[in-house]
Amino acid sequence: MKRKTRRVLGFVLASALLWTMRTAAAASASGVAASGDAYMLAKLISGEARGESYIGQVAVGAVVVNRLQNPNFPNSLSGVVFEPGAFDAVWDGQYHKEPTVSAVQAAQSALAGWDPTGGALYYWNPISATSDWIWSRSVIARIGRHVFAR
Repeated sequence: MKRKTRRVLGFVLASALLWTMRTAAAASASGVAASGDAYMLAKLISGEARGESYIGQVAVGAVVVNRLQNPNFPNSLSGVVFEPGAFDAVWDGQYHKEPTVSAVQAAQSALAGWDPTGGALYYWNPISATSDWIWSRSVIARIGRHVFAR
């Protein structure tokens, strides 16, 4: 990649991240998330929904936000993201990669309240899911390769 292209991409990513962090800080005032959480959510979205459409990425982020607002889950974004066994991307290392620009934007949209799932608390890929329990959940949406449920 040419040096100028890398600089432009770096600037775009930094600008998107700054914008996301400002939005997340505003969301924090309403009790949704803390200022550093936008980047954490973007990393999770990038790992869990890589290759999905933008709406699919927002949907994954919305599930995390929905869990944050549900008393049956941890009350911090880091608690939700790092809950043992909750997200494959955390445990298989994908979480530790830099997020894509679209994942940063999707995190901002989810933190701002966009929920294309209609209130889902769970999602999975029906091709690779092996848990019988997950199939017992009420399916409420299908977006891209994921199924969303309560």
